[in-house]
Amino acid sequence: MDTIVLVTFWFSSVFIGPLWFIMWFFPRHDITMKYVGNLRLVVAPLVISYGILLAPNLLEVLLTLGSQMPTPEIVLEMFSKDQMIMLAWLHFLVMDTFAGRYVWLRMLESDKPIQISLPILITCMMVGPLGLLLGILFTNDVKESFSVVDIGDENENQSMA
Repeated sequence: MDTIVLVTFWFSSVFIGPLWFIMWFFPRHDITMKYVGNLRLVVAPLVISYGILLAPNLLEVLLTLGSQMPTPEIVLEMFSKDQMIMLAWLHFLVMDTFAGRYVWLRMLESDKPIQISLPILITCMMVGPLGLLLGILFTNDVKESFSVVDIGDENENQSMA
């Protein structure tokens, strides 16, 4: 396996450990607020690691996925290479961490206790889409700070003025 694959894998996998740990066990601590609260600190290192591995594979990814409708055969062929498998893994890490941070913020806003936030955040890390759904359902009382509905209402109010 290529050195770059190993480096990006281990960097990203180790990088997320402390982040998840503090979201799980210290959700309201100042360090968690400062570190996890900063989107750039959370996502940028993962995206950079992903980008390093994507760069030599970008043309292949764009040509494969951009020139034809992906089929199971095309996807299996594309992911038959070590670099592409690791690229998919890094993609999971980035998106699961982004979704977990979003759920963590909603849990704080909804003032959910650790007994609720911990299992949902663990679910976000292990099976991101399911954890994201659970996080949204358990924080249904949180008003979105940004939504298309809000933008539509804002534009409507401006046009009436």
